[in-house]
Amino acid sequence: MDLVSWARELSCQVLAVELPRRWAHVQGVAYRARIVSAVLPGLDGDLLMAAAYLHDIGYSSMLAETGFHPLDGARFLKEKGVEGRLCALIAHHSCAYREAELRGLSAELAEWTDERTLVRDALWWADMTTTPDGEKTTVHDRIEEIQKRYGPEDLVTYFIRQAKGELVSAVERTESRLRETGVDYTAK
Repeated sequence: MDLVSWARELSCQVLAVELPRRWAHVQGVAYRARIVSAVLPGLDGDLLMAAAYLHDIGYSSMLAETGFHPLDGARFLKEKGVEGRLCALIAHHSCAYREAELRGLSAELAEWTDERTLVRDALWWADMTTTPDGEKTTVHDRIEEIQKRYGPEDLVTYFIRQAKGELVSAVERTESRLRETGVDYTAK
């Protein structure tokens, strides 16, 4: 089984029944990631697709240890023998280091390095332009939706406010790359 198929199957196993809305989001993120994967060099497209399918597996109660899904997902994958780069993309997706700081988990997250590449930006783009139900949205609407969903006093709301500039920048870099290569990312 190839990497992308394996990632999709694993994500489906841990999310589809327990967290169907999260599974819908993950499928939407993977759909968005597929748009970018064609313009990435070498095997980076497959890596992006696998990361898109796996980025939220840490939400599953079967995997949750710390309650911080990027870290829990990356740890689970490491235990399964998954290569470090994929684990790092999961651990650091969508500016996770900022939330890790607020949760007192920076040292644990530091096991993996945020690679700051086109692949990383593309994963952030796919996540931050997909609604909880798997539909296309804008990064600004997604950030607003997260704040409303969690409420004004929640740690996640505080995190997303802190991360907004970095998230928007990653989205803008990805969309610029897509425009440069003539890819229409605005269609559903």
